[in-house]
Amino acid sequence: MSETIHTISLPSREGQGVGLLAHLIKAAVKALYGIEADDKQIQLQKTRPEFEGNITLVVFPFVKLARKAPAQVAEEIGRYLNEQIVNEKIVNGFNAVQGFLNMSIAPSFWIEQLEAIAADANYGQQPERNQLMMVEYSSPNTNKPLHLGHVRNNLLGSSIARIQEANGWKVVKTNIVNDRGIHICKSMLAWLRFGNGETPESSGKKGDHLIGDYYVRFDQEYRKEVKALVEKGMSEDDAKREAPLMKEAQAMLLKWEQGDKDVRDLWAKMNSWVYAGFDETYKMMGVSFDKIYYESNTYLEGKQEVERGLKEGLFYRREDGSVWADLTGDGLDEKLLLRSDGTSVYMTQDIGTAKLRYQDYPIDKMVYVVGNEQEYHFKVLSLLLDKLGFPFGKELVHFSYGMVELPNGKMKSREGTVVDADDLMAQMIADAKDISKDKVNTLPDVTEAEANEIARKVGLGALKYFILKVDPRKNMLFNPEESIDFNGNTGPFIQYTYARIQSVLRKAAARIDQPDLADSLNDKETALIQRLTDYPAAVKQAGDEFSPAVLCNYAYALAQEFNSFYHDYSILNEADEANRNLRLLLSAEVAKVLKHCMSLLGIEMPDRM
Repeated sequence: MSETIHTISLPSREGQGVGLLAHLIKAAVKALYGIEADDKQIQLQKTRPEFEGNITLVVFPFVKLARKAPAQVAEEIGRYLNEQIVNEKIVNGFNAVQGFLNMSIAPSFWIEQLEAIAADANYGQQPERNQLMMVEYSSPNTNKPLHLGHVRNNLLGSSIARIQEANGWKVVKTNIVNDRGIHICKSMLAWLRFGNGETPESSGKKGDHLIGDYYVRFDQEYRKEVKALVEKGMSEDDAKREAPLMKEAQAMLLKWEQGDKDVRDLWAKMNSWVYAGFDETYKMMGVSFDKIYYESNTYLEGKQEVERGLKEGLFYRREDGSVWADLTGDGLDEKLLLRSDGTSVYMTQDIGTAKLRYQDYPIDKMVYVVGNEQEYHFKVLSLLLDKLGFPFGKELVHFSYGMVELPNGKMKSREGTVVDADDLMAQMIADAKDISKDKVNTLPDVTEAEANEIARKVGLGALKYFILKVDPRKNMLFNPEESIDFNGNTGPFIQYTYARIQSVLRKAAARIDQPDLADSLNDKETALIQRLTDYPAAVKQAGDEFSPAVLCNYAYALAQEFNSFYHDYSILNEADEANRNLRLLLSAEVAKVLKHCMSLLGIEMPDRM
């Protein structure tokens, strides 16, 4: 019997693309039952720990044609592999439990797999598929700095892009900057009213932080106006509409869309401050983009498409002049596309952005990394694009992820209660430096610059791993203290395992690829090699499921397994040279796979900790 967590991936030999063991199983079922098995019928899994063996074959696909009981089929295939195939002797023991054949694999086979992994500089990478995937993530507004919610979005999007590249896709990483709209005008108006000409240079603040302060200031002053109107007898809804600040912000938005020079000049100046701030944050976070689109450029394309849809009878105009799509026949509701004053909404912009992207790139798959509160929005977008005649409309993928929550509740930008991304990253690095101070001080010749670099890698690695290890579809509670623990399922634990291996390899000061390797293995060495052979399957699963959490789970399991082996068996002090060479080679390959796996998560690995 076996685990059904994942299918084992066996390195192939020339002419045997599904792996040597699968090739031999095909030979066995053909000889025994005359069955020409295909690749899908060869279901190989890791044997469950309560049963003896390494790999389990599920024999149910052959039972019907063999016309025998599952246990008998398992027994016969096991005996054939163990006794009849002598020129490729890899099954040296077996046991059959119902429809499962648990096979003990010869050490020589695992050693061959280890050598094959060592010889493959691109181990884990899938072949190129000559298809292009565009991944959109980040999508910030230029009225505030990036916060914790943006951190999860950026880390997920960046990691998904890396994972899909490892799965053979050509990937274009893209960002749509929401640089226009009423929220932008709120910050602009507050700066005009209360800023006294303040700039990033005069204040010493990053530009995005400075503008975010004025977004909060607008809300504070607006609330005062609403309260005053309510106290004069106006209803709260009317007060919110009639508050002078809100009316002025709406008038500013209309001027912006009409191309008013003063408004446009102010908008360009303030946005330039924000972009400079964003660039610093992205650099620290380790994310980047191949192409950035701006709503200020794409919304006009969207408006043109909405006007076309109106002429073609796809949409309709209400008495107040606003334009709507009636989607009730599709099981949805009516959707606003243009306001009564002619200004556009997010949906208008997204229609235009999608159109431009497909003009710019030969996209085979478009993936939007956007929180699950926007699921309805993307259902509507897909439907509208399809109605407008764009063939890609129905093929859009909304990668929907859960929100990041805090112990004290949800974040609100306009109230200034967010966890700022810059502050968070700086604090994680400071915490890492403080926690690892004693460890770093024991390193020979460590400089302050190196200690700072180690703290940066560990702090950001802790943040990224903690966020990415959670199933993306779930909401998560962020806990900085838990994330930076050097024990348990954390980034620093995996980084420390890697640094430990690098220390062993430095001390070895000898080649580890010499041919004199042991021809036998203990159980923990076998388990480690088998775990290494699982890596390509883990990369594929992460790509198929759009889930960095799959790779987090894999890296943690591999690190755990290595530390268990390291605790029980000597490497450098092993007296037998062949055993020492094998263990050094095994350690090096564990480090190689850990580094590659973590790189797909955007996590850097320090050589010393």
